[in-house]
Amino acid sequence: MGYEWLALASASLWAVAALISVKPARHLGAFAYSRWRMFLVSLMLGSMSLFSGGWQTLTANTLPLLALSGLIGIFIGDTALYACMNKVGPRRSGLLFSSHALFSALLGLWLFNEQLTGWRLLGAMLVCAGVMLAILFGRRSNNNEWEQIRGSLGIGITLGLTAALCQSLGVIIAKPVMMSGNVDAVSASGVRMAIALLAHCCLRMTGMPIARPFNPINRRILAMIAANGFLAMTLGMTLILIALRHGEVGMVAILSSTTPVLLLPLLWWHSGERPSVAAWSGALIATLGAALVLGLRTH
Repeated sequence: MGYEWLALASASLWAVAALISVKPARHLGAFAYSRWRMFLVSLMLGSMSLFSGGWQTLTANTLPLLALSGLIGIFIGDTALYACMNKVGPRRSGLLFSSHALFSALLGLWLFNEQLTGWRLLGAMLVCAGVMLAILFGRRSNNNEWEQIRGSLGIGITLGLTAALCQSLGVIIAKPVMMSGNVDAVSASGVRMAIALLAHCCLRMTGMPIARPFNPINRRILAMIAANGFLAMTLGMTLILIALRHGEVGMVAILSSTTPVLLLPLLWWHSGERPSVAAWSGALIATLGAALVLGLRTH
């Protein structure tokens, strides 16, 4: 399977996980939700790494980069994303977060001399344009609970862009480690997650009000967090790291940013409200762009 397919598979997993995350994130708050999710995912990835022996591929040279990637991309990035979602809803937060594709493409051009030219560039531009169109016009009305803005819109926008930039930086930092081909992707994900969890625990120990849960956790919320963590982080981020081993940062980011497009039918199913024609047009444009990129990959 080419790295493009891995990036699209990650986007699909993130779309399903996004629906699951809304209720527990608002129940616990962004910090408490992220902390519980990182705890559960760390257990999952750590167990898989121990069982497979993948932890033996980690070296003293790779650990600092993976730790820094986890701090920026997961501890700061993920927490900012869920704080953004709590304020402006999953659709608008998806629009802001999708800008990580642009950040990653520019950083990839600058740091790794990656190039997007010809038909691949056209395909990438179609994907970006389609994603933006799908989210901007994704809803017919703002009456749905998930469409309501809670608090300051400006703060929500700042949090979304912060999450996007941190996601890009986290991926860029992890790229050299994965390019070596010697590090197990599951173990690398486990290190990133464990470091982010450690940072969250340290923040909680300070007693800062922002780190406290809004409401007590219960079994149903815990089950939803576990399902989200397994799909988005255990599977989704591991696939991204594998894709980075073989592919360009910019292209991986652009294809993985199709999550909001894949989220359209899921939101329709959940709310019963059909997305607008403009939203479906955006989804079609993004699909054509992805097909163009994938079609060129097979030739």
